[in-house]
Amino acid sequence: MYTFEVMTQEQAEDIAFNWHYQGDYSFYDMEADKEDLDEFIDPEARGDSTYVVMNHNELIGFFSVNRVEDHTFEIGLGMRPDLTGRGKGLEFLKAGIAFIKGEYKPEKITLSVATFNQRAIKVYRKLGFNTINTFMQDTNGSTFEFQKMEHEC
Repeated sequence: MYTFEVMTQEQAEDIAFNWHYQGDYSFYDMEADKEDLDEFIDPEARGDSTYVVMNHNELIGFFSVNRVEDHTFEIGLGMRPDLTGRGKGLEFLKAGIAFIKGEYKPEKITLSVATFNQRAIKVYRKLGFNTINTFMQDTNGSTFEFQKMEHEC
């Protein structure tokens, strides 16, 4: 059973400085991009729309939710590194989408994902996300291709 709670400063710092992914996925380490790191650990920038995902009092991931238009919300998410690649992503994303639908009543949910991350893209597509465009983004000291994906609620 997943529960969602507004992220505390202690949880933000734990995720930012202790979650380290393997291989190509180290791209998602918070410390890989100073701007992203600064935003994630700043309580004002994070606001009250970044949530930790708990499973029986165990921190397993996070979701950030930002309104981009009246009924469109962009999400960012991460699962604890030791849980990735083990078939848990679909259940995790389903729980997050259900939470966002209940809390925010969106018409659309969007997200951006690095195009190399086919593992995540496969999960997003299973839950009805479709690619609406690709774009180049400066991050982690270079420029990377991302997909913008959208889910109709």
